[in-house]
Amino acid sequence: MAEESAVATLPSHWYDGLTRKHWQVLQAGFLGWIFDGYEAMAIIVVLGPMMHTVLTPVQAASMPIYAGSVIGITLLGWGLGGIVGGVLADYIGRKRMMMWSIFLYALFSGLTTFANGFVILCVLRFLTGLAMGSEWGTGVALVSETWPDRARAKGLGFLHSGFGWGTLVAAVIWYALSSTHPLGEETWRLVFAVGAIPALGILYLRRGLEESEQWQRAVREKRWHATGDASRAPGQRTTADNGKRPFTLKVLFTEPEALRRTVLAMALSAVTTVGWWAISSWLPTYTIAIGKAEGVADPVAWGSRVSITYTVGAIAAYMLSGFIIDMLGRRLFMCLTFLGSLLVTIATYKLTNSVEMMAVLAPINGFFTLGCAFAWMAIYPVELFTSTVRTSAISMIFNGARLLAWVFPIIAGTLIKSFGGIPNTALAMGSVYALGILLPWFLPETAGRKLPE
Repeated sequence: MAEESAVATLPSHWYDGLTRKHWQVLQAGFLGWIFDGYEAMAIIVVLGPMMHTVLTPVQAASMPIYAGSVIGITLLGWGLGGIVGGVLADYIGRKRMMMWSIFLYALFSGLTTFANGFVILCVLRFLTGLAMGSEWGTGVALVSETWPDRARAKGLGFLHSGFGWGTLVAAVIWYALSSTHPLGEETWRLVFAVGAIPALGILYLRRGLEESEQWQRAVREKRWHATGDASRAPGQRTTADNGKRPFTLKVLFTEPEALRRTVLAMALSAVTTVGWWAISSWLPTYTIAIGKAEGVADPVAWGSRVSITYTVGAIAAYMLSGFIIDMLGRRLFMCLTFLGSLLVTIATYKLTNSVEMMAVLAPINGFFTLGCAFAWMAIYPVELFTSTVRTSAISMIFNGARLLAWVFPIIAGTLIKSFGGIPNTALAMGSVYALGILLPWFLPETAGRKLPE
């Protein structure tokens, strides 16, 4: 009888047992991620008009170098800010770090509206990236440490969809503004003015969000180890467990298993980041070039449409990723994701010669190269590390790749010239996805396991 009663109380649906508190935490992270995505896409869609406005005639002669520098500097700030913010969140808490991150990147995004020269623009984009980077890890940690194990992957997939919705909002807003040109050639400034809106969300976060109890408990109990290595006997504590708290990044890079997981996950993150910037940043430009070669009526509009449908495909991937990754397992999901990214890159840049075909491929491209390729970073790395180093670890994995990838937009013009055009360059850089097919199999499978504490 007791057995039957226990079985009857087991949840029958993944969402059974989720409370208002769980959804509140998800909403808070989702809000921040919408504007993360907005900022990431905004710099891409307004890049051309923005450069024409802020560059001097002499600078405009080297447009690709200056345009790539703006993207690269934003990425650099994003990477540095993400790592610093992730470490701070393991010391001062997830909630406080999230609030400061959202407020500061909203402030600097709004100030970008008034940039009147290349140097000022670069400073503001670096500061925006610096503030924006730390929001990612805090949102992931809060949801993962609050939601129950059976629903965690789904919740994190929904959370990451905020990034996709943000990129879609940016693409749609720019499509509308570029069609009406309310400020003429200065219309791009309105896109960044909208970026100041998330500051309003700070009041909501202050009132309704609670700190992670799992993180607080781990700190109180001084559990400083990084991976919760199952090889230790129950109750056994390391030297670090009993002594003064070690620096979180030192733990990640000195514990052998933590080091192995960190390096492999960072390599996979670099695959995702390099591949995505190669694909997404050139997709509208390449579509416009195809449209001009075909003689279509409005090639620029086709570029905007492709950006929008690319993002729609990514949003679909985010919403489904938690369900798919629980069904396939973490490693197979990642392997198939990078295989799909490689194949769709070849199809896009080698086999496509019309804007209509590009429009068909764009959502498939977005599903793999932006959707699934980023969704694993919200779901999998949190399951590899414990609470006291979790935001340090996932922020290092997610943002550390940007410390490598930020140079690629800057040298993009040189790469395009060296490889003989955008298609060859995208194919060359997209070949990095082959590495992503192999590396997941060297990491542990965590599907169905409890989150390490």
